[in-house]
Amino acid sequence: MGDPRNSRTSAEYWPFLRGFLGFVLTVALTFLGLLAITFFIGRVVPIDPVLAVVGDRAPPAVYEKARLALGLDKPWIVQFANYVWNILHGDFGTSVSTKNPVIEDLARVFPATLEMATLGIIIGVVIGVPMGVIAASRQGSWTDQVIRVLGLLGYSVPAFWLGLVGLALFYAKLKLVGGPGRIDIFYDGLVPPVTGLLLIDSLIAGDTDVFFNAISHIMLPAFVLGFYSLAYIARMTRSFMLDQLGQEYITTARVKGVPEWLVLWRHAFRPIRVPLITVIALSYAGLLEGSVMIETVFSWPGIGNYLTSALLNADMNAVLGSTLVIGAVFIFINKLSDVLYRVLDPRAR
Repeated sequence: MGDPRNSRTSAEYWPFLRGFLGFVLTVALTFLGLLAITFFIGRVVPIDPVLAVVGDRAPPAVYEKARLALGLDKPWIVQFANYVWNILHGDFGTSVSTKNPVIEDLARVFPATLEMATLGIIIGVVIGVPMGVIAASRQGSWTDQVIRVLGLLGYSVPAFWLGLVGLALFYAKLKLVGGPGRIDIFYDGLVPPVTGLLLIDSLIAGDTDVFFNAISHIMLPAFVLGFYSLAYIARMTRSFMLDQLGQEYITTARVKGVPEWLVLWRHAFRPIRVPLITVIALSYAGLLEGSVMIETVFSWPGIGNYLTSALLNADMNAVLGSTLVIGAVFIFINKLSDVLYRVLDPRAR
């Protein structure tokens, strides 16, 4: 007879294994759908990929040879299968603009966007969450009204306008921050790339001059992004907190004489951590995706700037590669938030 402890152990681990397999299957199907969408976009846009390669003055023989080399003579299902196969092997094609493999360009530009968006979401969370809690605890007061107005401005003020005003005020007039670009030109190339994140790489190299110069350049665009994220995070935090503060257990805690800061942060805030994870995750993904305008204004060498240049040059390989990376980031962040759900909320396990 088998050991009942082994069967009991298997029964305990089976739900976790089933959950993991379901997670992998969901990610795979979602990514396959993303591949299908990008493939479809590449076939319906009014841009001839062959002309983008050979130019509009190429003779018919050269045009036909390039079309056959790209596999555009094959049925769509075969083209899609080849597209999926190439993507899974890291082949995003060659950029018409830079003449480099798109995967190399993306590996070069994406860390810049990741660095700026990460700093922006940190600013948004550190400032936005306390703002939302304070606004909810003082509902109807002037503090609440000011925070709500700031949130409204975050939704209504155009990003490019705020970026230009910030450059004119803090860079051109007050000289408090660095100008456009990721770093001053005479510091460029002094730090060997390790992670692609300039702040981290400069610390690894022990070059404080490069680090503080990079900080001066990233602070303004990060604060502009952070302003938009904190507006959304503060608004949602306030809404979640108001719902919790109206519960009976909060009234009971106050009647028992529990200090107000404990009522807010221990009793009312803890239950809203789970829905707040989704808010922060979506905000972070939005910063990674929506940094196109900010990167254009600040000449930031990130994926948004790269995508804009690719669109202007009809560089479809670069456009589709950038779209695919941004979509994959959305998938990853959403699935990461699901994992954090299970960590913070035992009922979701």
